[in-house]
Amino acid sequence: MKPSREQETAAAAVAISGGGGGGGGRGEEDPWRECVEMAVQLALQAGQVSHLLRQIIRKALTEEKQVSTKTSPADLVTETDHLVENLIVSALKEKFPSHRFIAEEATAAGSKCILNDSPTWIIDPVDGTCNFVHRFPTVAVSIGFAVNQELEFGVIYHCTEERLYTGRRGQGAYCNDKRLQVSKVTDISKALILTEIGSKRDPDTLKIFLSNMERLLRAQAHGVRVIGSATLALCLLASGAADAYYQFGLHCWDLAAATVIIREAGGVVMDTSGGPLDLMSCRVIAAGTQEMATFIAQEIQTIHYRRDDEN
Repeated sequence: MKPSREQETAAAAVAISGGGGGGGGRGEEDPWRECVEMAVQLALQAGQVSHLLRQIIRKALTEEKQVSTKTSPADLVTETDHLVENLIVSALKEKFPSHRFIAEEATAAGSKCILNDSPTWIIDPVDGTCNFVHRFPTVAVSIGFAVNQELEFGVIYHCTEERLYTGRRGQGAYCNDKRLQVSKVTDISKALILTEIGSKRDPDTLKIFLSNMERLLRAQAHGVRVIGSATLALCLLASGAADAYYQFGLHCWDLAAATVIIREAGGVVMDTSGGPLDLMSCRVIAAGTQEMATFIAQEIQTIHYRRDDEN
């Protein structure tokens, strides 16, 4: 008999909290197990707050929305972004009052985006807001967690398909109860590449963006896809459905949870320069293999965005 969605979700939560097939053996000494379990509850349906969160997003997909802009006409925000963020942050603050928070809408409203050594939650309440506004069903909630500036775990919930992506440092990555594994494609001529446009739409930026796509297509990539959600594109990479992802203009809340998931699925996440990932740099290359990531880093031109920690 096929397990229920609740059973699949519970299995994923057990795995990344150290009690299942993910290994790691942290057990009762694990200082962040309660945080993992809380993140899963809030991202999906295991608790009352997350069940309400799910209802809000799925109901709002069918309704007219109050839409405003942030940094550009393409950088959208709705009342649901604020509502979901408030639900998540207030629940976490009540449970973990000493922890710090980096959340998309709070940052847009003026909160400082600084990652230090304190336990820090990094939250995107509705990733794919433009999709959400247009009822295009690629929308996710993303919750990442870092300690000592090192990412510990990530939870991403695909709201319309009820897929829970989870990853825990040293304990694997899962979609519901299925272990994730990246592809091992090293040849660009056998690769499907994902990217996103970013919020800047000036002529120079668009020229570079299109040129980068052209460079990869001229290198005989099978294709380049844009789905409107960085977090879900990165989850597709983690699942092996795509071979690489690159972007300029995404933010730490787009990257935090997904970075753990990809690395735990066996993938590579790095800076577009080819160096180590800088979570605040607003740029990334992720791939199933180091060879693929390095090739893309050598091919693409940089689009400059202000760092998250400079806003």
